[in-house]
Amino acid sequence: MKVSTDACIQGAWTPIGAQVKNILDIGAGTGLLSLMLAQRQPQAKIDAIELDAAAAQQAAQNIAASPWADWVAVITGDIRTFRPEKKYELIICNPPFFNSSLLGPADDRNNARHTISLSYQDLFIAIQNHLQQGGLASVLLPVTEHQQWEELLRNNGWSVAYKLNVIPVAGRQPNRIVSLCCEGQGTLQQEDLVIRKQGNEYSDTFKELLRPYYLDL
Repeated sequence: MKVSTDACIQGAWTPIGAQVKNILDIGAGTGLLSLMLAQRQPQAKIDAIELDAAAAQQAAQNIAASPWADWVAVITGDIRTFRPEKKYELIICNPPFFNSSLLGPADDRNNARHTISLSYQDLFIAIQNHLQQGGLASVLLPVTEHQQWEELLRNNGWSVAYKLNVIPVAGRQPNRIVSLCCEGQGTLQQEDLVIRKQGNEYSDTFKELLRPYYLDL
């Protein structure tokens, strides 16, 4: 489970209001998103659920070695059968991206990248079941897949309240979208984030966003 720049952007950008006391990280992987959110608001309790046992073990090791071990609980399990006694003000997920791409030889990588073990419909149902009324769900997807996600939300009476368009290099089109989803219909707000300027240097906006998490930026 590699750490991606896109996931780092999601963890740094996703807003955490003072009212957020309980967070659910769906598909925690290495624990990256949970740790980034814990760093920003250590008083929040985070449940990080991960289907792959090896990944969950790695996440638990990473979290145990961090200053936020007491605030993050790693759960090895399937979000489709997860039945907590509480709801969450914030849900964050960097889900499997691809619906129809060719599969690779490694099952764990396929599960992480392809919608084999968690379809978009499954993800929506999980968010619907576990998100507290008035809460937000942060989801990271490629542009084409995000269009499918938005259609699914609309068909179920949900919407995207805020959208971050991630642009890999200045002058290009966005290739990833981080969105904040909620129940009901609202007015969409959006902004762009350029990762690199022409010449391959990180943009000032990117550096400002990620500086609290990178050792050298």
